[in-house]
Amino acid sequence: MKTELEAFDRLSTILDELREKCPWDKKQTIHSLRYLTIEEVYELSDAIIDNNYEEMKKELGDILMHILFYSKIANDEKRFDITDVLNSICEKLIRRHPHIYGDVEAKDDEAVKQNWEKIKMTEGRTSVLDGVPNSLPAMVKAVRMQEKARGIGFDWDNEAQVREKVWEEWDELQAELAKDDKDNIEAEFGDFLFAIINWSRFIGVNPEDALERTNKKFKSRFQYMEQKSREEGRQLTDMTLDEMDIWWNEAKKITK
Repeated sequence: MKTELEAFDRLSTILDELREKCPWDKKQTIHSLRYLTIEEVYELSDAIIDNNYEEMKKELGDILMHILFYSKIANDEKRFDITDVLNSICEKLIRRHPHIYGDVEAKDDEAVKQNWEKIKMTEGRTSVLDGVPNSLPAMVKAVRMQEKARGIGFDWDNEAQVREKVWEEWDELQAELAKDDKDNIEAEFGDFLFAIINWSRFIGVNPEDALERTNKKFKSRFQYMEQKSREEGRQLTDMTLDEMDIWWNEAKKITK
């Protein structure tokens, strides 16, 4: 069984050989790899949601390969190498954990997060929200912004307050729906979603995981209806909603 360093060196050697000999690998740039890396991260996310550790192992390998690939491309351009990458993250972890590597006290994870955000503000950022990528999916971005705001103390005191805010945003949405103003309806719907996402934090639910769980459930039940229609030689498009509901309810019993 190879050690961690031996395994890492093996991967590094393989990538060197591919960069030298493989036409596809020689052609890659940091920009051509970017969308492939995003795909790999989503595949890892799927494996995590499914609790599929075998797939997680494979996808983590793919992501590690990409990290090393980027570093080798950057090294070819005399910008940085994998050693710089590793030292950079080590230094950042030490700097942002003064309760471990310094004399700062942190009694719980909330104190750790607050210290983390304060330290980041000393590293040249002008806003605690600067670390939230603009390209994140909207729901994930909302969660991260809310978490970062909480890190500096800007948050509700308790779950009841947040729940009340949800109903307040619901009432405002209903008011705009009555006016039939499309632009304001969209704005208020966004506020309503933001409030629900905020509420999810207070009841211990990750909204992204919750929605993805529902997505998977809907997909499974819908595909069950498609399967039943094929078995009976019918098309869903030719069926009434009441007829489809019979199979939908069957699917619900099965998935439960």
